Amino acid sequence: MTTRTVDATQELAAFLRSRRERLDPRDFGLPPRRQARRTPGLRREEVAELAGVSIDYVVRLEQARGLRPSADVVEALARALRLAPDERAYLFDLTQQRPRVADRPATTAAPPLARLVTDLSPLPAMLMNHRFDILAWNGEMAGLLLDFDTLPPSQRNAMWLCLMHPEIREFYVDRERVVREGIAHLRTAWAAHPQDQALTDLITEFITHDEEFARSWAEQDVKVQGRGRKAMRHPGIGAVSVHFEVLMPLHDTDQRLMICRAADDESQAALDRLCTR
Repeated sequence: MTTRTVDATQELAAFLRSRRERLDPRDFGLPPRRQARRTPGLRREEVAELAGVSIDYVVRLEQARGLRPSADVVEALARALRLAPDERAYLFDLTQQRPRVADRPATTAAPPLARLVTDLSPLPAMLMNHRFDILAWNGEMAGLLLDFDTLPPSQRNAMWLCLMHPEIREFYVDRERVVREGIAHLRTAWAAHPQDQALTDLITEFITHDEEFARSWAEQDVKVQGRGRKAMRHPGIGAVSVHFEVLMPLHDTDQRLMICRAADDESQAALDRLCTR
């Protein structure tokens, strides 16, 4: 595969097109047109009318011709395209119109949070940054996934492990959903941290070397996945399902604390066996 890079202007254009094309004109009460629609969704002129901007402006945005819309225009476009809250936040990030926190990307765990991860035992827990770099973990999380100490720091990344690590690739029962949700979450992080070259390089690596990632990235899905359920095939304890919750500390806003707990009685018994191994 040839090397590709991610560019905010091109991504904005693709995102606006994808969201326009998924809309059903009938939901907007638009008058019928004499000319049949050749493509799905709303026409550019219809989006322009709904957003109160010129047709040429929408065309130039969708052609990635270097425009930087104001916050008011971004808000109008979000309303016109009926964006979900995560999608609206992503659009504001792409256009660099959302106020940004001055935090630099975290590369090491804040000591109080590292202690908290340990204290959360026997619940599996780990600490990550916005790139999904794994900064700290407790023994239960290492037992549930793998011994992170055996990995070089460059591979201690939850998305890298899911895509590239031979054991973790086969670990999740619904791997396709897990990967898609991770990519949708990673896209929001990339838009919120446009100056993070390490994150851009990581995404470029995934696009270049993993066809599954490249296909999902091109679909423009945006979703912050703060809680959910994952079913796993553990080589030592068998089938196990967990509920996970991701929390963001107020004092260290680039760090995310993930806590897992058993999703059912059978999974609790499996996790109990894991703790006694």
